[in-house]
Amino acid sequence: MIVSPPKSLAYQPRHEVVNIQEQKLQELLAYLSQNSPFYKDLFAKHDIDISQIKTLDDLRLIPTTTKEDLQKRNDDFLCVERGKIIEYSSTSGTLGSPVTIALTEGDLERLAYNEYNSFTCADGSPVDLYQLMLTLDRQFMAGMAYYSGIRKIGAGIIRLGPGVPSLQWETILRLKPTAIVAVPSFILKLIQFAQEHSIDINASSVKKAVCIGENIRNTDFSLNILGQKITEAWDIKLYSTYASTEMQTAFTECGEGRGGHHQPELLIVEVLDEHNNPVAPGESGEVTITTLGVEGMPLLRYKTGDICHYFDEPCACGRTSIRLSSIVGRKKQMIKFKGTTLYPPALFDLLNGMEEIKDFVAEVYSNDIGMDEVLLHLLPVSYTDECDRKIRANLQARLRVSPHITYLKHDEMQKLQFPEAVRKPVKFIDKRK
Repeated sequence: MIVSPPKSLAYQPRHEVVNIQEQKLQELLAYLSQNSPFYKDLFAKHDIDISQIKTLDDLRLIPTTTKEDLQKRNDDFLCVERGKIIEYSSTSGTLGSPVTIALTEGDLERLAYNEYNSFTCADGSPVDLYQLMLTLDRQFMAGMAYYSGIRKIGAGIIRLGPGVPSLQWETILRLKPTAIVAVPSFILKLIQFAQEHSIDINASSVKKAVCIGENIRNTDFSLNILGQKITEAWDIKLYSTYASTEMQTAFTECGEGRGGHHQPELLIVEVLDEHNNPVAPGESGEVTITTLGVEGMPLLRYKTGDICHYFDEPCACGRTSIRLSSIVGRKKQMIKFKGTTLYPPALFDLLNGMEEIKDFVAEVYSNDIGMDEVLLHLLPVSYTDECDRKIRANLQARLRVSPHITYLKHDEMQKLQFPEAVRKPVKFIDKRK
């Protein structure tokens, strides 16, 4: 029998949530000072008396933790004996060498609770049947988390894995899932396959999609080009979700589609400017998290590198916790190209909106004088001079600068997007020095 977890703190009055978070914060600080080699050193180096950290505002007295810290001293973040580790997950290594995150039995249960809240937020229920179009191996935390959370809801699961539109559609038509979990650009490939093979997608059983790994909205919550392309062809409800392996927690949209909801019992969230000061609602800042309830590798004021906006007014769904916008970009992926500042998500949105382009990979590298150069690997609709002219003219008009372009064939694009051992399609390659 499935026993439902307690109702999320996301519905509670703000002052009650703050009181609970501050109690959990003090418990975390005591735990870190006793068990974490990294944070023991940090507290000693900066002469931090954890007994003086009592409120959320007091967090500012503690230095932030960075991705580089986690990469250089990965093992020093471990707070339990090796024998208590049940699972090892790793980051994808998008911004450098991968980081290993060790989880205890308690951490796995927390992860399942996190995704129970996330899928419930995305209007999931026991009557749903989810088709998982993603990997559940290769140390991919998200795949394991989705599976565990859906089980906790009591809904059905089809573990089909990534890719292969023909197999995805055969399974949809045979087993009739009500929902899919997939990368949005792959949903476009499902739509294309259905159109080419006379499959009536709007007559299918699928009514909603939990979208992972790519933005489907602009920062004002309107659907971006990718989201529009999906919903124009397929009458399904889209739910965006944002998470990272390090935070072991997800921000997922409810049916209102107004940002990913914070789970305050699992994370303390700060959105900080370049000087580590909090930004105002609606302003851009770096998502910085403190994990609550993590046993294996808890993190304190960890800077994710992801830039977004937050909004603090209560949602129409009844949740009072803050909501995060779609990710504007990653701090280290900002491109300065011929005087133009550009983040990959904005470039992706532009490329997704061009009917002359079927698929793409954006590459950035340093030129001879250390400046950023952009090379677009494109799979065009047709290899003609007219198609090339339209693509170049559109890019010049929208970007005000002209990136370098190389055209690939389908097999070449597949090899570029799916190098050995990757867990999701590569859309951005950073070769800067």
